[in-house]
Amino acid sequence: MSCEVATGSSTPEFVTRIGGRIRTLRKLRDWSVQQLAEASGISRRMLTGIELGQANPSLATVDRVARALDTDFAALALPERDAAEDQVEGTVVWQAPDGSQALLLGATQAPRAELWRWTLAPEGQYDAEPDRPGAQEVHHVLTGRLTLALATGTQVLAPGQSAVIASDQQYAYRNNDSEPVVFMRVVTGA
Repeated sequence: MSCEVATGSSTPEFVTRIGGRIRTLRKLRDWSVQQLAEASGISRRMLTGIELGQANPSLATVDRVARALDTDFAALALPERDAAEDQVEGTVVWQAPDGSQALLLGATQAPRAELWRWTLAPEGQYDAEPDRPGAQEVHHVLTGRLTLALATGTQVLAPGQSAVIASDQQYAYRNNDSEPVVFMRVVTGA
């Protein structure tokens, strides 16, 4: 069965937040956009678009920029937390017209780990770019059936099932069924 790739994008709130934070961190280092481009491997044009909130960067692109600035994805992505808050609702980082979305719920600094809640609509797919060497993801399916497409083959997880994968490779999340799939994702070492 062929899957349609969910043509999604970063949310406007996410793009605006990371753009401002990237610009602030770049200026604190007294770097030009060109210096950040060289350090991150991202084009100067793309970085300018990101800082202005006009680009739609992939999650991997944001991660590369974060690493170049000696920070992490979550530090750029999550909203500022009020010290009085006990709970964080998270932030929608990616969404597709079909209702698929990725919600970053929280993160730790040392060791670095991110907690996500993903929803893939029927026939939805998300193609991921490789993380840094040694990175891993833990997936736990809440509802539906998740297909993990890896270089070594596919794994299908039913509700209540979990899997650990190396995320330093090309991989994809797929929902080959007619019902949405909801799963938790923990990223370590990215």
